[in-house]
Amino acid sequence: MPLQQENKRYTFADYLTWPENERWEIIDGVPHMQSAPTWQHQAISRELLTQFNNYLKEKPCQVFASPFDLRLPETNEEDEETTFVVQPDIIVVCDKEGLKGTGYYGTPTLVIEISSPSTARTDKIWKFNKYEKVGVKEYWIVEPDGKFISVYTLQSNNRYGRPETFIETDMIKVSVFPDLTVELKPVFETI
Repeated sequence: MPLQQENKRYTFADYLTWPENERWEIIDGVPHMQSAPTWQHQAISRELLTQFNNYLKEKPCQVFASPFDLRLPETNEEDEETTFVVQPDIIVVCDKEGLKGTGYYGTPTLVIEISSPSTARTDKIWKFNKYEKVGVKEYWIVEPDGKFISVYTLQSNNRYGRPETFIETDMIKVSVFPDLTVELKPVFETI
């Protein structure tokens, strides 16, 4: 990718021209290169993806794992004009009309980020604020080192309330799917 130009807000259209073998996110028009995740991160992702996938079989919603381009538009922003393009670790989509090309354009139902020291600020501030603003109903932040998950649920005032925190021996009753319970023991036992 060419060097970032000062005062330029990058869009999804720019992103589509960058090398496919590199992982990028664009946060408010600013590109951020992503490094490959650790094996622990991948093990957690695999188990969460498996539990969600098993539950969602033959249901209208679908679960996807990174790499998957989530484009969160501002009001009236077309897909290629989007300046917020991220790679959530896991995403649940219930509106199939937003599925396009390399990912999804719109607001997903649930997002899971598996945090690391290099992504903590992005996950807990920039992504948190954007997911809340666009109305993601449920947002999970997984902390591999501490073996716990914070679950944020969108309240009636369109803000995330105080998180519920779960440790590796707990089970999470998923608010957007009341008949789904995620068991955390297998999520954390391989790391």
